[in-house]
Amino acid sequence: MYRRGVHRYRFLLSRQWVILSIVAIALIPTMIRLGFWQQHRYEERTARNDLVASALHAKPVPVEDLSSPGHAVTRTEKYRTVTATGTFDTAHEVVVRRRTNSDDEVGFHVLTPLVLTDGKILLVNRGWIPADGAQTAFPKVPAPPSGRTTITGRLMADETTAASGIKNVKGLPDRQIMLINSAEEAHRLGAQVLGGYVEQTAPTPKDGPEQISDPGSEDAPLNYAYMIQWWLFAAGVPVGWWFLVRREIRDREEAAAQAEPEESAPVTV
Repeated sequence: MYRRGVHRYRFLLSRQWVILSIVAIALIPTMIRLGFWQQHRYEERTARNDLVASALHAKPVPVEDLSSPGHAVTRTEKYRTVTATGTFDTAHEVVVRRRTNSDDEVGFHVLTPLVLTDGKILLVNRGWIPADGAQTAFPKVPAPPSGRTTITGRLMADETTAASGIKNVKGLPDRQIMLINSAEEAHRLGAQVLGGYVEQTAPTPKDGPEQISDPGSEDAPLNYAYMIQWWLFAAGVPVGWWFLVRREIRDREEAAAQAEPEESAPVTV
């Protein structure tokens, strides 16, 4: 009886079934690891969403409370609502190339230095404007409020190629840049520039640049669903493998049962 039972599974030593079994064994830990990776992405995105929501709903503070010349804006400071009072310096205004609006139209971000009351500079991203043709010339930019102005906005960290994926191309047309970086702007302006920059949210001039939309939230629940999916797949692999084995045994036994009557039938002359 034992030998007969073992014999039923000898087909598992065939080349086809050995390969199938190896693939199944390899898939299980791979899917488990993919599930843990999705879990990590879920936790990472959830933490990011909580951080952004907390920053956006925090009480506005003067920008000098969070930033200073040479300061690197931290994760907990990013998106904090800040206020600043000063005068816009349109003579040293630049535009940031290859930026899109909420409709994915390509244009520029307008970066205008705000000279604070103590003489330091705050970089203010006033919003998006369309490219309107060739990008080799400085575009027509709506003027900011004149005189002493108080603005409100979201504090942002300096942009880098590593973080944004945007290459910092050299040799651009006059007054055009690729990345917003306070250290580079401090060198260009020859002044003390607060670290990071501010995306302006108020005041909102009627004919000004299109304001940059809120950062919104990342779809963390989707990663949670993928995590469960990968782990269900991992659990399903051995179940599926055993189902195929049982079907193979059944098919072989049915074929053997059909062959037996033919072999035992008398030969007629």
